[in-house]
Amino acid sequence: MTYLHNIGAYFLMIFEMFRKPTKWNVMKQLILKDIDDLIIGSLGIVAFISFFVGGVVTIQTALNIDNPLIPKYLVGFATRQSIILEFAPTFMSIIMAGKVGSFITSSIGTMRVTEQIDALEVMGINSLNYLVFPKFISLLLYPFVISIAMFLGILGGMAACVYGGFSTLQDYIVGIQNDFQTFHVTYAFIKTFVFAFVLATIPSFHGYYMKGGALEVGKASTTSFVWTSVVIIILNYLLTQMLLS
Repeated sequence: MTYLHNIGAYFLMIFEMFRKPTKWNVMKQLILKDIDDLIIGSLGIVAFISFFVGGVVTIQTALNIDNPLIPKYLVGFATRQSIILEFAPTFMSIIMAGKVGSFITSSIGTMRVTEQIDALEVMGINSLNYLVFPKFISLLLYPFVISIAMFLGILGGMAACVYGGFSTLQDYIVGIQNDFQTFHVTYAFIKTFVFAFVLATIPSFHGYYMKGGALEVGKASTTSFVWTSVVIIILNYLLTQMLLS
């Protein structure tokens, strides 16, 4: 019953988020601040992880393709498929659930603990629109982050492949270009938009409806990370089944 109540409260929160919008002059500043915190602030860790994970994927693929009958360009092909289809959209989103999700939950949860949300309600402001909607809009730029993850993942794979002596640059590029299907990129970005919505709403839900003091803020951040990750993995399975099967 508690889970059903939470699901109902979650969808009610989403409905209330779009109702009684805040003045545009105020909302614009909130959106720009959240873009800086959630998108631009995430680029460093995304770039670092993507580059080196791309290199690891390439090395592991090359070490497992040691049969002389298997063409070397398959290293680039396998790296491209792994990065575009799964690593960049899905596993990077799980990593972002830890960084972005925890930030959203803790920031909103702190406002709940310090009664700032109650003050917004007293002033007649729709606190859900004021707090959650800017995060939802700013995370519409999340595909930009994932496109950088795709590019740097493939670039890291190329660096590892060439400097590790696993294949030539030409073979790696041939592998990247071989049997390329544009729908795979479309599929990845469809998943990314869905995951962006999850990243904006589930952490906000756990922060907005948390109860207790400062200690519970940390617990709410952990809970939001777990549930955001679980929902992303389930949605990843469902979207893959619908779009690729």
